[in-house]
Amino acid sequence: MNQMDVPIWEKYTLTIEEAAKYFRIGENKLRKLAEENPTANWVILNGNRIQIKRKQFEKMIDTVDTI
Repeated sequence: MNQMDVPIWEKYTLTIEEAAKYFRIGENKLRKLAEENPTANWVILNGNRIQIKRKQFEKMIDTVDTI
């Protein structure tokens, strides 16, 4: 890890790839969830790049039984 790298558990937003590793959910499933819920409070669209707000997504996961 480079000294400038921020640990994944300290990042505010995660890429689809980072979120898939962190939450142990497939990249395709995360991408589909984000595309189906573009106005969700845990999604940020930066152009065509999807970012996942880590803490907000954790809260959403806490409220569901299945994804």
